[in-house]
Amino acid sequence: MNVAFFEEEPDEPEEPGRRQDQGAPVPEPLHAWRERGYAVGEARRWIADGFGLDDADRWRTSGVYKPDEAREWRTAGATPYTVDRMLRAGMTPRDAVRWREFGVPAAEAAERHLAGEDPRPQRWTERLRPGRSRRGVGRTLDEQEAATMRAMLRAGIPAEKARPYIDLGWHGTEAVAWAERSLDAGEAKLFHALGFSPAEAQRVAAQGTDAISVMTDWWRVGVPIDEVSAWCGAGFTAEEAADLRRQGVDVEQARVMRALTDSGG
Repeated sequence: MNVAFFEEEPDEPEEPGRRQDQGAPVPEPLHAWRERGYAVGEARRWIADGFGLDDADRWRTSGVYKPDEAREWRTAGATPYTVDRMLRAGMTPRDAVRWREFGVPAAEAAERHLAGEDPRPQRWTERLRPGRSRRGVGRTLDEQEAATMRAMLRAGIPAEKARPYIDLGWHGTEAVAWAERSLDAGEAKLFHALGFSPAEAQRVAAQGTDAISVMTDWWRVGVPIDEVSAWCGAGFTAEEAADLRRQGVDVEQARVMRALTDSGG
């Protein structure tokens, strides 16, 4: 008996981002990610969270730079095309979920969030007017503020922490430098007014001292505002600084004296 053997026709090559059997996305090769500027570890994280290369690009362009955050926004019902407005409003994925549960559209949710409203069910009268305008409610970000928000998000600062800095007038790299120190935006503003750098302010705050206390303690003893950060940074208390100033010692001299004392000189 003759048995005929038939060679199976080879499968057509899969296109990047598409699996033939289910139509589900498959990851592009790592070299393709690297050509778009992704580090290998970063690319693997995007792939592990179920994103293709083009999707990852779209999320990053919209201001979401980490795959776990993109996954949370996607779960909340946002897309790369709708998330920017939510980010500008200072919303988190959890906020988006709560508004969505009450049937509030994404654009309206962003405006109402900006106005300080908490998520609540829509009234039946509101549902009858889906096209109503809420223009003017709350405050959207201008171009400079939006650029600062994107820079802060790119640096890994959550939207809910970044937004207060925007509202208090911080811009650009300065906003990022202070927010990265995990300082409250209002506290940071006061420390900045006192002449502290972000690192100096963080050290003081880590000791349990807030900016208001620094301001009142040092002003109470008569140390000028433009000297506070220098004396504090040199390790002197307000009382020590005031006493040295009465003796005619300035902060640079005091710094040298302290260094010599600490070294045993």
